[in-house]
Amino acid sequence: MKKTLSRTVAELPALSRPELLKLWQELFGKPAIAGIRRELLIPCLAYRLQERAYGGPTPEQQMELRRATQAFGTASGRSLGMRIKPGTRILRKWREQMHEVLVTKRGYEYRGVCYESLSVIARQITHTRWSGPAFFGLRKPYHALRKGV
Repeated sequence: MKKTLSRTVAELPALSRPELLKLWQELFGKPAIAGIRRELLIPCLAYRLQERAYGGPTPEQQMELRRATQAFGTASGRSLGMRIKPGTRILRKWREQMHEVLVTKRGYEYRGVCYESLSVIARQITHTRWSGPAFFGLRKPYHALRKGV
């Protein structure tokens, strides 16, 4: 007897990472992106299982979702990527030193050098890989999103 869909979805968090990655391969027909976190694997797999059982959005629904996404981006002052108005100064204190980044029309200026990415600047400051928007406090950390902060 096959498991019900709801039971299968409910059991996803109990699966090991190798089991989740194997299931991904089975459901999507290709390996998952290297380094993908469990917190993203599980809901993606749950969605794919439900999509297979009940069908996915129709082409019309997909088009409407794209339109709504674009409208939301425009209405909120954001596009799908983070948009900050040129002239904005972003400050971040790191190890007792204040760092200032100026948002320009073409990217970001830090200590007289222009960059296309905040992440490159965050890496230069910390000497480790950081998400620039997260480092500069422009996006809530993952754990804060989970707690509804």
